[in-house]
Amino acid sequence: MSRTVSRASIVSAIVKKDLVEFSRDPLYLFLSILGLVFFIGFFWIAPNTVNETLVLGVHQTGMDALFEEFEQGATEAEGLKLVQFASEDELKKVVSGDVEYWESEDGTQRFFRDKAAGDKRPEDAKRVAVAIGIGFPEGFLEKTAAKEKTTVTVYSDADVPAEIQGAMKSFVREIAYALAGNELPVTEPAQENIILGTDRAGDQVSLREKMRPMLALFVLMIEVISMASLVSSEVLTRTVTAVLVTPAKAGDFLMAKTIYGTMLAMSQALIVLVAIGAFTAENWALLLLTMLVGSVMFTGVAMIVGAAGKDFIGTLFYSMLFLLPLMIPAFSILLPGTASTWIRFLPTYGMTQVLTGITAYGLGLADVWKNLLVASAWVIVIYLAGLFTLKRKVESL
Repeated sequence: MSRTVSRASIVSAIVKKDLVEFSRDPLYLFLSILGLVFFIGFFWIAPNTVNETLVLGVHQTGMDALFEEFEQGATEAEGLKLVQFASEDELKKVVSGDVEYWESEDGTQRFFRDKAAGDKRPEDAKRVAVAIGIGFPEGFLEKTAAKEKTTVTVYSDADVPAEIQGAMKSFVREIAYALAGNELPVTEPAQENIILGTDRAGDQVSLREKMRPMLALFVLMIEVISMASLVSSEVLTRTVTAVLVTPAKAGDFLMAKTIYGTMLAMSQALIVLVAIGAFTAENWALLLLTMLVGSVMFTGVAMIVGAAGKDFIGTLFYSMLFLLPLMIPAFSILLPGTASTWIRFLPTYGMTQVLTGITAYGLGLADVWKNLLVASAWVIVIYLAGLFTLKRKVESL
């Protein structure tokens, strides 16, 4: 007497078969382990601090009273730190990077280190990067007050944005006009400063914090290639046909692939998120839900790619064709400013925003539910497209 086999048992057997095949595939097993180690290691060596203070180097003679007044009004909390140098040559060498400028922790002691000359690193001190400086010529006050022409030199590192260089030049001109007792040669219009989007001034997160969503998506990307290769191989070798000869149906095969792909992608993404400290007592449930949404999304992509690929190169090509656009929202998080409109229409944009809000800014469900809803809608579209594509491929064999 034959015993009826349940659908759950059939699906479970197919999933076990897929896991065994994955464990016996040295290439994708190696890539998965290498990816986990690389992503975790790269995260912990990324910068964990954000410096919002512009350090301005200055050389001047006879203007101590003016700069003492300026230093009292311009504190580091306002984003500007003033460092005075004894000579213009000293300022030039520090800005160019030929000499390093160091300060003690309390800021009372100053050190200069010439690495080319073999100077050792100062103890109990921190390096201060001076990327831009202003050299005031001797007699600047007297000549300016007498309305005589004089030259002020602005030294700038090549990496300093043009906007900051322009601001320093305007700063010098304003000083000159003020000392000469003249009004600025322009009429400033009434203006209101309106910041579009979220103002992160004073509340910026480090590059390390911004990398969490990108690393999570990278892990999902590797598992897409792995699962797509498995599906493509089973289609080419007619393993699917052999499976369907058994009591298993096409629906069982598709469900098994869904469970396998989601479980494989989510488990490895969770390993990375745990290792990089993404989980907290407040966000763990929401973060798990978000990663589940992402895992199902990329499983749908893997089904489409696996059904289209005819060999390793073909599968890899189709994988990159789908995955590269999906990675753009994660990279846009690393760049300042608001993402372009077209990026917001990419399927992974909502999930990236949710991951960033949860892990970097401590947001909750009330803050990210709209983006999570958009990501879930994309999951339904991509997953159904994956099921339809793979089902047609299986039925055509």
